[in-house]
Amino acid sequence: MSQQGETPAHQDDWWGALYKDETAPDTGGDPDSLDDRFDSLDDRFESVSDTVGGEDHPVTVVPLPDPRAPRAEPAQEPPGPARTVPVERAPWEAPDGPSRPQTFAVPPPAPPARPEPSAPPAPVTAERPAVGHIGDRPPTYDAEPGALPASGPEDLGDVVPDTVVDGARYGTYTLRAASVRGDSARFRGEPRRDALLTARFGEGDGALVLVAVAGGERTGGRAHLAAAEACRWIAEAVARSHARLSDDIRAGRRGDLKSGLHRLTDRTYGKLRARATELGLEQSAYTAGLRCLLLTADPDCRTRVFFGTGPGGLFRLRDGAWQDLDPVLPEPGAASEEGPGGDRLTMDLQITTPPSPYTGEPSPPAAGPFRFRASVARPGDTLLLCGHGLAEPMRSEPALARELARRWSSEGPPGLPAYLADTQIRVKGYADDRTSAAVWEA
Repeated sequence: MSQQGETPAHQDDWWGALYKDETAPDTGGDPDSLDDRFDSLDDRFESVSDTVGGEDHPVTVVPLPDPRAPRAEPAQEPPGPARTVPVERAPWEAPDGPSRPQTFAVPPPAPPARPEPSAPPAPVTAERPAVGHIGDRPPTYDAEPGALPASGPEDLGDVVPDTVVDGARYGTYTLRAASVRGDSARFRGEPRRDALLTARFGEGDGALVLVAVAGGERTGGRAHLAAAEACRWIAEAVARSHARLSDDIRAGRRGDLKSGLHRLTDRTYGKLRARATELGLEQSAYTAGLRCLLLTADPDCRTRVFFGTGPGGLFRLRDGAWQDLDPVLPEPGAASEEGPGGDRLTMDLQITTPPSPYTGEPSPPAAGPFRFRASVARPGDTLLLCGHGLAEPMRSEPALARELARRWSSEGPPGLPAYLADTQIRVKGYADDRTSAAVWEA
């Protein structure tokens, strides 16, 4: 019967001949006969043929090719249109000869359809951002990386990429951040000494965004490691106290913020000194400048907090002009000094600092003056935090400051590739790492 339970049109006669017709001879022969027990394959074939064959059911024998015989080479044909040639092989067998790549013809793209007269013109895709230079001559080094830093099997975990870029958008601001190896380090095959860390702690309006920029000493062979650890350790400290820090920023408690962040910064440098001792290095050989921004995700809060120590810059682009917000360093021996906007800059004179609201443990002082500034942003402002490699040409080369003001004042925040290109605008005589973070206020 078929799979549907119906009887087919013609019955398989060989089935009836073998299993229903008792008069049919046994194809297996006599089991008591030794000859029948060891009959050949030909004998078996003849027996089956006699059983199912006959005049009504002739048996057709199809000869198969001998697999041991050498395969005949296909006849050579004159070149012409490609066609399929049958080959004596099973479908699962590999074709003769080595496999070769196949080239497929790609049809040309269809011409663009003409827009209707009433339809607005289609937007033009922006050109790829290019890295330019300021001045009448380009810098000495090439604009692209030339050599990778040397590495070994024991220090692969410390490899630093040539370039990192990041960004985010919270509340009323857009953040862009980038760190690029300097032209000099690219030429000499040295690692990027600057480090950049961006992180968010918490959820909702109470979330806190940290941007940390660190720059290692030029003379230190492990400067890139010190910078990376400085960023990581300050981030760990901020993460543990992010809820209190966010509340203080939104409430405008500058005193608590300043003393607390000062203590967290001191603890970070205390860890750097301890790590230098573990490595058998001088403390001056394993340190880094550290500058940070704290930004809340609350759209109703426009207070931006800067803190840290070491060289670098803090600038604000307002109404098309740059303002240098970096607190002025006090003269040696001065305990404090008024900074821009009334913020005070404190120096470590071995005077006991007030207890931190974020940690009660004592901390050693930082390696340099502690900088702090809390300012309220206005719509349209752009706040720029940068390391020494960008801060120095920003202050010394007015053409660079004018070019960045032109690029960042005309439109909204740039995309990540465009911001990276802006960060890399080259100036002859300035070949250090470039690390920066910019905040655009909506």
